[in-house]
Amino acid sequence: MAKIKSLDELKALRDSVQNTVDVREHGDNVEDMIIVRVAMATCGIAAGAREIMNFMAHELRDQGIDNVMITQVGCMGLCYAEPTVEVTLKGEEPVVYGNVTEEKALEIIEKHIKNGTMVDGIIPSTHKSLDE
Repeated sequence: MAKIKSLDELKALRDSVQNTVDVREHGDNVEDMIIVRVAMATCGIAAGAREIMNFMAHELRDQGIDNVMITQVGCMGLCYAEPTVEVTLKGEEPVVYGNVTEEKALEIIEKHIKNGTMVDGIIPSTHKSLDE
């Protein structure tokens, strides 16, 4: 395991572990959860993905939204659009958003996660889903 080098890395790890604990508390029924994946390869981190992931985790928790599992993934192959966030609602195809800012992340939470309505900033699917 890599050494934690900053408070942000420690907070990201805490949020990741908390989401894992939340899944266990909900009976490990991941199939019913909304999955949010944040690309955290080098290009994503350099573009602010860590801050976006932390912002989304805090916002979801602050709003009491507990049916979302947020996790980090490696490269999605979309370096030009970092930070990127993939949202998968139950029974639907994943949607990838690019150039995600805190404002865009809040819009994704308010519209897509809470109401199922996609927002501007979708990247056309040119790659396989991260589930494949």
